Parts: sequence; structure tokens; C-alpha cells
Amino acid sequence: MSETLTTLPEGVREGDERLVRLTAPATAKVRALREREQPGGFLRIAISGGGCNGLSYKLRFTPEAKRGDILVRFEDVAVLVDSKSALYLKGTVLDYSNQMVAGGFKFTNPNAKASCSCGESFSI
Repeated sequence: MSETLTTLPEGVREGDERLVRLTAPATAKVRALREREQPGGFLRIAISGGGCNGLSYKLRFTPEAKRGDILVRFEDVAVLVDSKSALYLKGTVLDYSNQMVAGGFKFTNPNAKASCSCGESFSI
């Protein structure tokens, strides 16, 4: 992945934390999960239809970027966002908590008008 962090693949744009920002705890957790699940992979953050509020967040590891993706870097963690999801994610912060109750990844999305109690879906 070090090559992908120094040069952008063809058709991939560079983004920054104005699109999406990972907190230090989220970056550390993604790093640990990536090494266990998909060494050298990218974290893809996407929005899809579904969930109790109409739109839901999706997190998964992927081995490569696609044309049209936006790459946002956090230390040695590379996040990919497709251009359609970027419209819904602009300004979003991804945090992580290891608390027993209500722990896990948490999205704070300034574009969401409503979200479900579990925080996995939202509406605009």
C-alpha cells in the first residue's frame, strides 16, 4: 500500500478531512482491523439505501481504488469514498469507542437531518 499512499492511482482524486475525518481512536482501530482482515487494504466508506432512516453507512476493506474514488489519508490509513457517497458524507467525523455499551464506530454527519438510535442509518 505504500505505493498507493505516495502516488494516486489513475482516476482517483485526493481529498482531505473536509470530506471525512477519522479521529485518533478510529484511525488506530481501522489500522488494527486492516492488519487482521486485509493487510495493506483501503477502508471504503460508502452510503447505501436502507436502514430505518433511508440511508446507511457501510464500512469495508478493499484491496484497490476505483476510478472516481476520492482518497483521504490519515497517517498510514487510506480511506476511499466514491463520488456519490461523498455528497452525503461531506464534513463527517468517524470516531471509535471501545465501551461495552454503545461502543464501536460512530458517525457524526452534519448533513443528517435525522438518524436512528443505533447510529447506522440516517436521512437527509
